[in-house]
Amino acid sequence: MSFFTNPSNTIGAKILEVFFIIMGLIVIYTGVRNLRDRSNPTRYGTCMFWSLLGVVIAFGRWIPATVDGALITLMAIPAILRRVGNGKSSVPGKRESSGNFARIGMRIFIPALSIGVGAMIGALIPSIGALAGCCIGVMASAGILMALNHANTPRVFLDDSERLLSAMGPLSMLPMLLASLGAIFTQAGVGHAISKLAGGIIPKGNVTIGIVVLAVGMMLFTMVMGNAFAAITVLIVGIGAPFVLAFGANPAVVGVLALTCGYCGTLLTPMAANFNIVPVALLEMKDRMGVIRNQILPALVMISVQIVYMLIAS
Repeated sequence: MSFFTNPSNTIGAKILEVFFIIMGLIVIYTGVRNLRDRSNPTRYGTCMFWSLLGVVIAFGRWIPATVDGALITLMAIPAILRRVGNGKSSVPGKRESSGNFARIGMRIFIPALSIGVGAMIGALIPSIGALAGCCIGVMASAGILMALNHANTPRVFLDDSERLLSAMGPLSMLPMLLASLGAIFTQAGVGHAISKLAGGIIPKGNVTIGIVVLAVGMMLFTMVMGNAFAAITVLIVGIGAPFVLAFGANPAVVGVLALTCGYCGTLLTPMAANFNIVPVALLEMKDRMGVIRNQILPALVMISVQIVYMLIAS
């Protein structure tokens, strides 16, 4: 309880920790439910994966780092051996879906919008923050859904969460792992290594070429890492600071537009699993690269526009 009673921790950090505990317990529930599902041919490996992940998410702050690392290593074993799957799925039928739409109609967008509203309100309160506000918005949306349809009991939310996680499988871990990759790369000195390599390409003091290399590098690194937030920590250290910001470019403009350049890479990579692979799995698309193929042209157009915009605004 020392974390929650410590006045140096913000309200937002404490709220997030509560939600991490809730999310971890939901993930553990996913493991237990799959273990009890005899139609799942990989129920033991599936239970091991989700249960260990749930323990790390819920209680990782209070578990020693070495134990956390051991749990994550053990968790990866059934995923590597392809022993994580799902069994029967209780997807609502057409009649149930039609009935729900007839009852709720376009009001279904109210709970969806409440998540964004919660994030914006949280962002306006420094002690809370956007992420904690988003979590509060999720709880508000659950309450709205329960008010719109009394059949939406807490068990429904639990079972639907399990169904979504089971459908995603180990790919659900990819965003979390990739988000930590940027910090690991920075700590390992990858940014400084890139800076030395870029020094032989970018003429000293040429901000124009520096911006182009930063923008294209953000797109390419995001394709490799699957996350623009992970890529920017490396590229700003390696290229942005020494070849762009050091010669008077506006840091606010460069920072924001570098991220949008990274998002262009998000459209082009399977590493961004939550955007480009999970929808394929959920929609059961035959073409596993279908989402990415349809995003190639928009991504190329967007990166060109972002480069021009950065050159003008900087």
